[in-house]
Amino acid sequence: MSTALKPEAPGGAYDAFLPEALSRARDQREWSPADGPLPALYLSHGAPPTFDDGPWLRELFDWAQSLPKPKAILIVSAHWEDASLAISASAAHTPLVYDFSGFHPRYYRMRYDTPDANGLAHRIAAAMPDSEPLYQHTNRGLDHGAWVPLMAMYPTADIPVLQMSMPSHDPTRLMALGRRLAPLREEGVLVIGSGFMTHGLPYLTREMFTHGVVPSWSSDFDAWAAEALDRGDVDELAAYATRAPGMPFAHPTPDHFLPIFITLGSATDPEASAQTAIDGFAMGCAKRSFTLR
Repeated sequence: MSTALKPEAPGGAYDAFLPEALSRARDQREWSPADGPLPALYLSHGAPPTFDDGPWLRELFDWAQSLPKPKAILIVSAHWEDASLAISASAAHTPLVYDFSGFHPRYYRMRYDTPDANGLAHRIAAAMPDSEPLYQHTNRGLDHGAWVPLMAMYPTADIPVLQMSMPSHDPTRLMALGRRLAPLREEGVLVIGSGFMTHGLPYLTREMFTHGVVPSWSSDFDAWAAEALDRGDVDELAAYATRAPGMPFAHPTPDHFLPIFITLGSATDPEASAQTAIDGFAMGCAKRSFTLR
């Protein structure tokens, strides 16, 4: 039986998606200063099964196509929590991090050979205060919280990309970090917080994987987050652990929700109403992704 975790043709949906996506991506208009700052994004990044979900791939791609093509991308993923602030290797064709297990071998052979990102690395370092030194890895590539969605959004892999660690679980500190990144948006850099709006993996059941059943802890948390984002209620979002319905099942660990505060901090107005770009559910988890200007 074909399932999301064991499809008949691993990555087959991505193969079918790619020809048209590549053609459209090559014609995407590039960002210019006349466009003003690029928005800040929060996305639910998925995992290898995303490559077997044709509608989700197209949602990610169409979202990217609705924006000017960025000069560079800086992404903060739930999968790189670190005690210190760091960025990934900036050399061209940096190898990927395959930080998942139990999937078909094809997903461990996927490549996303982005160009040199040294210019972006220097710009990020200049934005950081002396009190928060930035460490640059020379061999750590992009983890799946970065390369999985970017392979759908920007399949030509011709945009410099760097990943930044998430150095804290404190929403206030993460928002302050986002504010330091905000000026990059005025230079055509797309700043992305990459998590998953709900991520209760220990509580997922076979029915959720095979029949699309959505648990109430996931739908209730997602509805709460959508309402808070619509009214720009940053304080409510920061208090998610005690005020959101569906906890702690929706987020048994905080890592996949916290990138939202990088997005909020880097937005021009974190209390503005967010524009939902993708909603719905995948394998029981909420895919909600949004744009903030």
